[in-house]
Amino acid sequence: MAPKLNVYVTEETVPGAGDGPLAGRSVGVKDNISTKGIRTTCGSRMLADYVPPYDATVVKRLTEAGATITGKTNMDEFGMGTTTETSAFGPTRNPVDPTRVPGGSSGGSAAAVAAGETDLALGSDTGGSVRCPAAFCGVVGIKPTYGLVSRYGLVAYANSLEQIGPLAPTVSEAAELLDVIAGPDERDATTRYDDREGHPAETATYADAADGDVDGLSIGVCTELVEGADDRVAERFEAAVDELVAQGAEAKEVSLPSVETAVQAYYVIATSEASSNLARFDGVRYGQSGGYDDNWNQAFADSRASFGPEVKRRILLGTFALSAGYQDRYYRKAQDARAWIRRDFDETFDEVDVVASPTMPVLPFELGESLSDPLTMYLADANTTPVNLANLPAVSVPAGRADGLPVGLQLVGPRFGEKTIIRAASAVDA
Repeated sequence: MAPKLNVYVTEETVPGAGDGPLAGRSVGVKDNISTKGIRTTCGSRMLADYVPPYDATVVKRLTEAGATITGKTNMDEFGMGTTTETSAFGPTRNPVDPTRVPGGSSGGSAAAVAAGETDLALGSDTGGSVRCPAAFCGVVGIKPTYGLVSRYGLVAYANSLEQIGPLAPTVSEAAELLDVIAGPDERDATTRYDDREGHPAETATYADAADGDVDGLSIGVCTELVEGADDRVAERFEAAVDELVAQGAEAKEVSLPSVETAVQAYYVIATSEASSNLARFDGVRYGQSGGYDDNWNQAFADSRASFGPEVKRRILLGTFALSAGYQDRYYRKAQDARAWIRRDFDETFDEVDVVASPTMPVLPFELGESLSDPLTMYLADANTTPVNLANLPAVSVPAGRADGLPVGLQLVGPRFGEKTIIRAASAVDA
């Protein structure tokens, strides 16, 4: 089934070492996470022949835990997309319905798990890229708090937003994978633990938290993130919340007015960081050479021909946002909106334990549906981007199907509140 669905860019087995907690389990690794001796393309022609000389920290932790790596999973080029259709290696298809997209940008990872091509998988989440494909493929995806998982070896798209996260068939399995990859890393100064949770001093693991006990849990239903959802999606979301209430949770409406600015703020900040990060792909340091026969400007321009249309679009948007005369108008305003979103969430978590919304406001797109209309693709990120802007943890857990297509429930927690959202999600998963 793998070739038909196109879940892998490179299939290569890397056996695990010893009898660790993931012994006997297979894990697919998104193709923007460095693997020593195995090419890491980021779904781009620019890096079609790039072979890293080192393993990312998360890859090293996987193999040390006994996991067998099955290969590098397909993705939107440099993580820029919501459908896994911008990959230079062709689109990935959704195992639930091959005429539909699997979501993105970690679509290959989610599709591989959903199709049974691998037990578990790693994705990266910059604006929803773990949770979106989890929702579209009917699996579980966790976006950890910024700083919980090392980004060393992750090819950067937008440094201040992205995190590596697990995808799995169940909440408990996703939590087990999170236990392995989480933790400080001397190679990534952004990794940390939050003293309020006491981790890692606590002996309880994330997997232990998946006990399904939601008695007394307060759930905030964000009106702004529900009102814009497709009616079919909203119906399944409400049913999932009702199930949590039936198990002892308490639901109440909450308002986060700032999230209505999230998509705009996200695409200014993310593209600005991408414009800077992707400057390294000049054909000299990294990427395809533009030749050496003409002047430097022409050689640089020729090297950029290896980027796909969506990547070029986002580089241009980011460069414009940072240009003289426009930085105050766009980038600084986006950062102000980001601060507002973070404050809104902080105040809301004084009232409730988790915030709930549909993961995606729409059902999976048909293949090709959004390619000619990038704005449609961008707006689909409305429910996931606020989490990245606020650097919070979130999980997408299957909430049933509408018209035969998966719907995801998103549960957002306070910073380093992974155990709380895992506990809540496991009650839905049960």
